[in-house]
Amino acid sequence: MVGEWDRLDMAISLDELESHLFKCADIIRDAVDPTDYKEYILPLVYYKSTSDEFEKQYAENVEEYGEDFARRKNLYDIPVVPEGYLWDDLRSVSDNVDQALNEAFDALVEENPELKGVFRADYIDADALNDDRLGKLVEHLNRYDLDRDSVPPDMLGEAYMDLVRHFAEEEGKSGGQFFTPPHIVRLCVRLVDEFEDGDTFHDPTVGSGGMLIEAARYYREDQNGDPSKLTFSGQEINPDVAAIARMNLSIHGLTGTIEREDSLSNPAFTDDDANELTRFDRVLANFPFSADWAKGELQDDPYSRFDWHKKLPRADRGDYAFIMHMAKQLKKPEKDGTGGKAAIVIPHGVLFRKHEQRYRKPMLENDLVEAIIGLPENLFQNNSIPSAILVLNTDKPTERETEVQFIHAADEAFYEELSNQNELTGEGLDHIVKNFREWTTEERVSRTVSLDEIRENDHNLNIALYVNTAEPEEDVDVEEELAKLRELQAERDEIETRIDGHMEVLNYE
Repeated sequence: MVGEWDRLDMAISLDELESHLFKCADIIRDAVDPTDYKEYILPLVYYKSTSDEFEKQYAENVEEYGEDFARRKNLYDIPVVPEGYLWDDLRSVSDNVDQALNEAFDALVEENPELKGVFRADYIDADALNDDRLGKLVEHLNRYDLDRDSVPPDMLGEAYMDLVRHFAEEEGKSGGQFFTPPHIVRLCVRLVDEFEDGDTFHDPTVGSGGMLIEAARYYREDQNGDPSKLTFSGQEINPDVAAIARMNLSIHGLTGTIEREDSLSNPAFTDDDANELTRFDRVLANFPFSADWAKGELQDDPYSRFDWHKKLPRADRGDYAFIMHMAKQLKKPEKDGTGGKAAIVIPHGVLFRKHEQRYRKPMLENDLVEAIIGLPENLFQNNSIPSAILVLNTDKPTERETEVQFIHAADEAFYEELSNQNELTGEGLDHIVKNFREWTTEERVSRTVSLDEIRENDHNLNIALYVNTAEPEEDVDVEEELAKLRELQAERDEIETRIDGHMEVLNYE
């Protein structure tokens, strides 16, 4: 395998890096199903970047402490790559490459137990991934150094996220289940901003981790903060996708805890002594719309999450089960000293379905709802229905108490049409956030509504009830329209005269 490409010791741009990583799919195309690309490629990208950074830090530690002490784990802020399993060691294998890769990942986990469960691909199981294809894949990734000096973590992380997005697009509809479009993620984060050192962030349906990673990026780039002083966590039901989230956080240089299993049936973040869920400063989520949930098993939920009404949400529509779960995950000022905020992507039906009024009422009467932002249709790969963002706040500013802001952001001024879906523009995002922050009332866009008015509408949150979303009628020039009318009347009189003449000729009355 050695020798096809020498490693390039040169600066690489983000576009070049993204193109380089995308080409991995071309190497294994037709050997595995597109839905499995992420299983085999993402771990190798992670391994390559980890090996390169470890090799660099190891050389520095040998120089500083000598070979006898250079492998001490406390000297590294990344996983330690065991002897015999550096990237160049993998490149030297030409037979049974699939077995060598499996062994390398097993050795990495054995050396770093915190990585248990991260790497789930079995390269031996993929029969069509033969020595030739796997050899080319390893050699292709060897082309560039991926240590932090060569490629900063932010840049590698962005390229990694683009690779995740690329695979989601390859998968089509199913890919949307683990990847939320970046423009929606950015909006959610900005709606709950003003972060501080020590803040805790959680996503109970974390997917590939995009919400958490964007929160870290925003704190660093927009607030000049240090993301290492924030705490990130998430839970994901799909074990393969949970593994991607863990790699994603690591490759971005972030520490966080990603747990597997379903957040509703088996919440992993709990305070067992207090018999309640762990509470967070910020919760960000795009849960699966109107999905089935284990209603029958949670009638007597030990954490009292579903207590907004004696009747639980329908078993085939878990939207409010997720919302109630997340509301219980928010810090409360009376218990925690500070409140918590959430930005939750929801289907529009949550706002007005009649049988769910029983859940909207307590949510509103407890003054949890700060804003509702209506979004355009066709923003997601896995569905085209209109969606919205529900902003919850357990500690609303005094001037916002007993009020809800409605923002109608579904007009063309807020998005652009792409080849296969719509996307919020930068200007559209800024417009939404500005109106929210300034609590603005703007004709046909936003309006701040009192809880009394919402009560009059039986707690219906349909945006159209509060913001006039109809197209404005054009101004009418009365004189001009009257002139047109007189002209038409004259034409009609002339036609009637001709018809009467014809009738006389025909002796027809």
